[in-house]
Amino acid sequence: MDFLTGMSGTLKRTWEELDAFLDRVIEDRLTMKDEDDVVRGDSDQHFLIDRLILAQEDDTLDVKLSKEDLKAILLDMFITGTDSAAMMTEWAMAELMRRPEEMKKAQEEVRRVVGKKMKLVVEEDIQHMDYLKCIIKETLRLHGTILPREAITSATVNGYHIPAKTRVLINAWAIQRDPEVWDRAEEFVPARFLNAGIDFKGHEHHEFLPFGSGRRSCPGLSFALATLELATANLLYWFDWELPNGETSEQLDMSEIFGVDIHKKAPLLLVPTLHFLIAVE
Repeated sequence: MDFLTGMSGTLKRTWEELDAFLDRVIEDRLTMKDEDDVVRGDSDQHFLIDRLILAQEDDTLDVKLSKEDLKAILLDMFITGTDSAAMMTEWAMAELMRRPEEMKKAQEEVRRVVGKKMKLVVEEDIQHMDYLKCIIKETLRLHGTILPREAITSATVNGYHIPAKTRVLINAWAIQRDPEVWDRAEEFVPARFLNAGIDFKGHEHHEFLPFGSGRRSCPGLSFALATLELATANLLYWFDWELPNGETSEQLDMSEIFGVDIHKKAPLLLVPTLHFLIAVE
């Protein structure tokens, strides 16, 4: 049936395009080696690719990475980031629907930056959307994940002995809602991040750990963040949103399903109206 409906052909073409894209990414990084044969990692995703390339060329390693191995690892990172971004996009839209004033402010910024060109929002546009970035950060703060870790060596933390090889679950959800650290901790307040300079990569501010911290921080951070920002910005730019069946924002179910990822228990159902339809007429 997949062959008859054309699905098999579509999947094959999609995979060929993605495979060619990964080839280009790896080749681009190979051409950027400096005179000391060290690859320059100028962003998080490039750092990952560069480390993999260096590992591929390391003769001291017992296991050699082929180009197909590199592409498989990169694809895994991309898919992982996509799943997290979809979940967080739903949470961001849900939080905005509960606060119409925040929704209006976000849409005004996105539409001001992009203008009435009626084109997809791209990464260059995102760089000028400060309030959107605050909304993304606040969404990540309120709906953080559980960070699984394994103790490499035995340690004592706050009087508790943790043997080596112990699986440790760090409750970022609780850390990021701690009322001793965050003002109005349970409320959605994007403005708290304006000019705050809070790093969400876990390097300096350990009260905010949406992607973990240290050497074991999420390698899919850049993929997930770019997808989350672009998806949310495009939804805000193109559409005006309403709850179905006369439902009010106070009735919106924000219950969570607790797990490694904090999913929304009831799927978010919204009614979109194309914003620029009236503008064109």
